[in-house]
Amino acid sequence: MLFSQLQQMQQEIAQLRGMLEEQQNDIQRLKQESLERYQDLDKRLSSGAAAGAAATQNSSAAGASNGAGGASAGAGDAGAQASGEPADPAKEKLFYDAAFDLIKAKDFDKASQAFGAFLRRYPNSQYAGNAQYWLGEVNLAKGDLQGAGQAFAKVSQAYPQHSKVPDSLYKLADVEIRLGNNDKAKGILQQVIAQYPGTSAAQLAQRDLQRIR
Repeated sequence: MLFSQLQQMQQEIAQLRGMLEEQQNDIQRLKQESLERYQDLDKRLSSGAAAGAAATQNSSAAGASNGAGGASAGAGDAGAQASGEPADPAKEKLFYDAAFDLIKAKDFDKASQAFGAFLRRYPNSQYAGNAQYWLGEVNLAKGDLQGAGQAFAKVSQAYPQHSKVPDSLYKLADVEIRLGNNDKAKGILQQVIAQYPGTSAAQLAQRDLQRIR
């Protein structure tokens, strides 16, 4: 009787191990698919950044001006949302997805406007942290380094617990390198490595830190 129970337990354990391995494989596959999608999007953004490099100075000046205006507008809309329009996750997702689709279409000017509008309208949305990060990405793709830097910096300031904080800090360091502020970039990269060990951003930061003279 005891031997039979032991065999049954061993079979159940073997089944559980099989299920666990299958789940781990599924998780790994999903991670890989997510990484591939991100890399594909990053390539599109990078190609857009190269195309907009010639207009960097003019775009940067405009971005700095728009960034200041956007910040004050965002503060006003935040108050309006708190006392007026209630949160609507379904509507927020539609708005966010529409802005994200503009990135896929490589329409970075409209994407920047759309994410800016989203953040002014829904500053407390569950998608706000992501929107703030992608605002930085599209500004970078446009060649607007000042606007990109402001957007990336605001992720950690406004959404300090968000999962995009390590990536946004790494991208902020990249902006500082492009602006020639290597010492500032080193400090940010060291912060990413120290505060977010084990993340892909920390790995990239370690690589870039070795390249900066």
